[in-house]
Amino acid sequence: MKSSNNRISRRSMLSRTAAIGSGLFAAGSDLSSLFAAGESRGFKIGACEWSLGKKDPSCFDLAKEIGLDGVQVDLGNPGDGVRMTKPEVRKAYLAAAKRNGLEIASLAMAVMNGIPLKSDPRAAKWLDQSIDICKALGITLTMPALFHKGHLDMKKTKEINHVVKVIKDVTPKAEKAGITIALENYLSAKDNMKIIERIGSPNVKVYYDVGNSTDKGYDIYSEIRELGKNGLLCEFHLKDSRFVLCRDKGRVDFKEVRKAMDDVDYRGWLQLESAHPKGVVADYRFSCNELRKIFPPKV
Repeated sequence: MKSSNNRISRRSMLSRTAAIGSGLFAAGSDLSSLFAAGESRGFKIGACEWSLGKKDPSCFDLAKEIGLDGVQVDLGNPGDGVRMTKPEVRKAYLAAAKRNGLEIASLAMAVMNGIPLKSDPRAAKWLDQSIDICKALGITLTMPALFHKGHLDMKKTKEINHVVKVIKDVTPKAEKAGITIALENYLSAKDNMKIIERIGSPNVKVYYDVGNSTDKGYDIYSEIRELGKNGLLCEFHLKDSRFVLCRDKGRVDFKEVRKAMDDVDYRGWLQLESAHPKGVVADYRFSCNELRKIFPPKV
């Protein structure tokens, strides 16, 4: 555990030093100051496969129609034979992404919401398999979803111990393959950091959902900074309860989210998982276009 802390601290220090040298930290309070960075690095906006209402390669056709950069795809579940474990399914997804000029951003394992990583050996097996699936898809992030039946409670020591062990057992394989295991749950930043410290691998990070964390009453802007300064952010879900992003007056201030990201030099994928009462194409296209003003592809 001590060596894990040292790795995180060194990584954090180097990241922040490089960011200061490159002028990547935001200055001032107006939006224009956010875009004064010196490097051509920016953000990619995608959507979760399930949010698009698709569970097949046609999700990329819809993503292209909306104007997205890619899709976070899902592992599948026992009802569809856990589809991403099948080479022919992966081939079809890769072909659809290529045909549309889009990317597969990452792999989610929503099945663990019902078949918990904290207790079911099938979930542990799928986590291990997801490393190979990521390699086959040419991506570097796998996300075990830990909600509903898979929800983590820090007071339930036996369950937390099991989750730590299962993930720790897979991390040597993940490290060798260059795959990040991204934890998404309802825990606070501090509790996630406790779990990651116990696992002790630089390849375990937090998949941050601004909507979920707002639901739980966390200060999302402080949490983004806290996780980011420790090198523990890897990808984001963007949602805000029933609100259409950037159209409705919701709870999340995305300009402040951007400032927090700038303060820790986060650049990368942002996945829409938000409400779309007027239809996914119309609402996601609107939100995507507005979000690109705050999170542009080149910064």
